[in-house]
Amino acid sequence: MTGLLTLRLFYFSGPPTSLASASGSFPNSGLYGSYPQGQASPVSQAQGHPGIQTPQQSAPSQASSFTPPASGGPRLPSMTGPLLPGQDFGGPSVSQPNHVSSPPPQALPPGTQMTGPLGPPPPMLSPQQQGYQPQQNGSFGSARGPQPNYGSPYPAAPTFGSQPGPPQPLPPKRLDPDAIPSPIQVIEDDRNNRGTEPFVTGVRGQVPPLVTTNFLVKDQGNASPRYIRCTSYNIPCTSDMAKQAQVPLAAVIKPLARLPPDEASPYVVDHGESGPLRCNRCKAYMCPFMQFIEGGRRFQCCFCSCINDVPPQYFQHLDHTGKRVDAYDRPELSLGSYEFLATVDYCKNNKFPSPPAFIFMIDVSYNAIRTGLVRLLCEELKSLLDFLPREGGAEESAIRVGFVTYNKVLHFYNVKSSLAQPQMMVVSDVADMFVPLLDGFLVNVSESRAVITSLLDQIPEMFADTRETETVFVPVIQAGMEALKAAECAGKLFLFHTSLPIAEAPGKLKNRDDRKLINTDKEKTLFQPQTGAYQTLAKECVAQGCCIDLFLFPNQYVDVATLSVVPQLTGGSVYKYACFQVENDQERFLSDLRCDVQKVVGFDAVMRVRTSTGQSWLEKSRWGAKSEREACGTCHTFCPDPVHVASGIRAVDFFGAFYMSNTTDVELAGLDGDKTVTVEFKHDDRLNEESGALLQCALLYTSCAGQRRLRIHNLALNCCTQLADLYRNCETDTLINYMAKFAYRGVLNSPVKAVRDTLINQCAQILACYRKNCASPSSTGQLILPECMKLLPVYLNCVLKSDVLQPGAEVTTDDRAYVRQLVTSMDVAETNVFFYPRLLPLTKSPLESTTEPPAVRASEERLSNGDIYLLENGLNLFLWVGASVQQGVVQSLFSVSSFSQITSGLSVLPVLDNPLSKKVRGLIDSLRAQRSRYMKLIVVKQEDKLEMLFKHFLVEDKSLSGGASYVDFLCHMHKEIRQLLS
Repeated sequence: MTGLLTLRLFYFSGPPTSLASASGSFPNSGLYGSYPQGQASPVSQAQGHPGIQTPQQSAPSQASSFTPPASGGPRLPSMTGPLLPGQDFGGPSVSQPNHVSSPPPQALPPGTQMTGPLGPPPPMLSPQQQGYQPQQNGSFGSARGPQPNYGSPYPAAPTFGSQPGPPQPLPPKRLDPDAIPSPIQVIEDDRNNRGTEPFVTGVRGQVPPLVTTNFLVKDQGNASPRYIRCTSYNIPCTSDMAKQAQVPLAAVIKPLARLPPDEASPYVVDHGESGPLRCNRCKAYMCPFMQFIEGGRRFQCCFCSCINDVPPQYFQHLDHTGKRVDAYDRPELSLGSYEFLATVDYCKNNKFPSPPAFIFMIDVSYNAIRTGLVRLLCEELKSLLDFLPREGGAEESAIRVGFVTYNKVLHFYNVKSSLAQPQMMVVSDVADMFVPLLDGFLVNVSESRAVITSLLDQIPEMFADTRETETVFVPVIQAGMEALKAAECAGKLFLFHTSLPIAEAPGKLKNRDDRKLINTDKEKTLFQPQTGAYQTLAKECVAQGCCIDLFLFPNQYVDVATLSVVPQLTGGSVYKYACFQVENDQERFLSDLRCDVQKVVGFDAVMRVRTSTGQSWLEKSRWGAKSEREACGTCHTFCPDPVHVASGIRAVDFFGAFYMSNTTDVELAGLDGDKTVTVEFKHDDRLNEESGALLQCALLYTSCAGQRRLRIHNLALNCCTQLADLYRNCETDTLINYMAKFAYRGVLNSPVKAVRDTLINQCAQILACYRKNCASPSSTGQLILPECMKLLPVYLNCVLKSDVLQPGAEVTTDDRAYVRQLVTSMDVAETNVFFYPRLLPLTKSPLESTTEPPAVRASEERLSNGDIYLLENGLNLFLWVGASVQQGVVQSLFSVSSFSQITSGLSVLPVLDNPLSKKVRGLIDSLRAQRSRYMKLIVVKQEDKLEMLFKHFLVEDKSLSGGASYVDFLCHMHKEIRQLLS
């Protein structure tokens, strides 16, 4: 039995309800809407509770019993009448003259359960007596009618000793909000326990610290968790065991992840003309797990067990342990991550690539000119071009640049250094796009500086009086792709676009925005592209190594679901600035643009993930394989495919921003340090508990200097025959990352209701399997959670309440499509804060403190009207000001004398010379520096109209739009688990 968490939840056991089936059952929890938010029973953590402490992986199993006393349940309605209006978990208390109080809950020692009577049993009331009227639509947690009173003291199974006497009603007190698992406490415990020592990667199957913990990584043979995180670091040996547990086996891979300054970038290994050493059969690259034999003259592949000869130039003697004597001098024999310089054999057409190019493609239609976007962009590009990415210590970037402007026609510019002024060429035949010039279109910035500056000065003036409102889109990308093809190089297009492309041209779109489709079987069409032309174009772009980053500035519907297809499939990014105004959105847009242009990018990339075999050839011979070539774990027969030979686990599914033309190769026209590829694995064969399982991610790409490279990441995982070992080594944050991406892809082909049902069912099956096979026998009235998964319900509820799966009334179709594609390539740290935002109180920590204040749980009841709070989710940043904040605090922060004078919606704090102002502004800068996108600040006053937008991110609460609170969802999940077990 593993470390676990036990909660005893009391609720009326009525007919089963479907949490995901009801329309409006969950609130929107995303970026844009403002929604009414209902009261909720907040939850956090009990002091001195043994179940809260996170044990070390090797610690003995612990059981803790969360048993609220008879007086500690949620507020109850009148025992003799129906539920009063507004009187739910958060409604007004109803006076109860007769009650029996019980002693407060006590922390129990590990391994103990509460026994014996605690006083009179709770009253046995009918649902009608408890004020619950069954709803016809079976919704759970809906705000549209009376709610099931899951906080009822009526136990699901007898746990207290029965005593004679009349039933006594209980007082209207609430469940101790600290009695169920707290994300904040788990994060703090991990920081305290694992944030002080370096994480050394030399041990197989180690679970790394949480993504919210600051830690140093020392590479000693396995890839850093900054590059690869897994849902579990102990994989079931058999497919039957994996199916029983229902825990997805997946890895979130970030091949070009940016490292902190105190960690070294991967070493670059140059093997000369011979190139990297590989297995002759499965083509895996040399790594620390390869075993050298016969005095170092041969090596056995750790992935397919094939015996390979060691080339003479690579030969080295072995020491007394069988290791090469130069193992620690070679990165590929001692480190988990490293790079090889690729030979010409790894290049297209057996020719080394040219340095990549950047092409800036600017919409100059009426909307773009009117808002001041074009003038702002051109001004910024003058200085930004000095900061193009460069290799190592290079004095200047090797990247060339080009410029195109467009509305319903395209304008190309010759900025050759020998010209006195730039020259413009217009292409009006957008149906058959071509590039009218080659020489002078893509240029070196330093050589053509004067001509480029002149062009950027002239563009806003040339189109200042335009009245053209129509735009094209597909021809613009075609033009950029053709320019890169003519220059025989890869590159990136920076596309700045403002409106739905309705001009007559390939890829013309119509307005298909229809909110009536929400919660119908046709809702999935809102996430699908209108036409196949965009997917065809994306395929052509990938073949050329042409990546697209799209900056959108819409005032109305632009069909993000369609326009984002090309950036999505080419490994690019989408940025969206609705109703763009220079004075309000300038800082956010320019910051995003600077970061995007300066990112180190790998171009024309191909990624493959290899996995180790499950059984050795000797083991396979037992079931009749006549030769090693027949030992295919997939076919169980002769198999000529080197990729298909004898795999224990195999990569079967991929999630992210990329294109795949076959089942194994992930193709990316561009890949930056913020993008991830999530890979799911399935069993082809039985794994060996002793040898474990190996993953190798190989990324072939062209650097910003035009150098062809291979980046290799290796990771060794444990294998287990006991379910308890699987549950003990899971990582909930990575699990949620995978489940969110799985669900967000699911909405393309399935009704949203079915997707929500699938998530809830899988979560219930995971927890039910643990309860059945790993936990000690106990009352069914207790909810028992694995220690490593005790936050799975609260985080999954946040996913279910997100914009994509449960839109609020104010969320647009474009917003949902935007969030869907955004999450698809997020890393684990980004999804963690996106689904469960950070809420930081500002005035309680010392002014001289330079560290971030401790966070509190994302619930309205954690807010004090005498304090100020920062809330961030990676995309949004709110400063909430309580109505009773001290006058001195208001003066120090806003330079006004009273709360009423604070401007609601303010996006910039005044720069004041006092400790509080410096501290808050410094904290905001620090939070922004941690995120890949700029977070625009919004000041929200208590009881102001903007407060509903802020409360929308308090994800532990329920909302008027129908979303379940954390407490409600936990109770519902308990019922689902009990049904599965019964």
